[in-house]
Amino acid sequence: MFHHSHPYQPFLYPEATKLIVGTLPPPRFTSGHLKERDVDFCYGSSDGQLWPILDRIFNLNLRFETTAFAIQQRKDFLRERKIGICDIVASAERTKIDASDLGMQNIILRDLIGYLKNYPNVNTLLFTGGNSKNGPEYFFRNHLKEYQLKLNKVSNSVPRIHSFKLNDRIIKTVSLTAPSGAANRAIGSMDTYKLLKRKNPKFNTIDFRVLQYAEFF
Repeated sequence: MFHHSHPYQPFLYPEATKLIVGTLPPPRFTSGHLKERDVDFCYGSSDGQLWPILDRIFNLNLRFETTAFAIQQRKDFLRERKIGICDIVASAERTKIDASDLGMQNIILRDLIGYLKNYPNVNTLLFTGGNSKNGPEYFFRNHLKEYQLKLNKVSNSVPRIHSFKLNDRIIKTVSLTAPSGAANRAIGSMDTYKLLKRKNPKFNTIDFRVLQYAEFF
């Protein structure tokens, strides 16, 4: 059994108004066996799409390499946009060593509500996935129950938007289409994607995410 612990502390600071919320990076980030184009930071997998998407939206000229410079580029961008990162899973166990959310067992969640109480300027959570089993929204719904809280539907179109009340704050959640290859099939079945694809045969799933993410980042 592989103990898959999150290798990074939450990237939080007082000015943050938005938090990116995912689950766990691939197991190699826990074991420290990174690939050549991995960045040793949140969402730094060379197989992932979050940073390439943000790179396109904001023309960041990011480097995709295992260097301190690449890490600092990402931290500078996040601080400039007042975005933090606080993945919801602290650790899990796996019988098969892969990055599948469904493969996680004996899951321990971070106290995300506790973090939100300590960072009162946060008003939006950007989930890198939806309410399918072991996705970030799925875990967050379970986490809210511990505090007798629940999500209220704001919009049921993709990306789905909810809100919840925490003391005197209304915090919005946005369930973005996951920035991983596993979500490509779901995108391909969406009517919106099919329409855009008919208009432009070169339009692809990364283009779809770029359009979606640009609205909320």
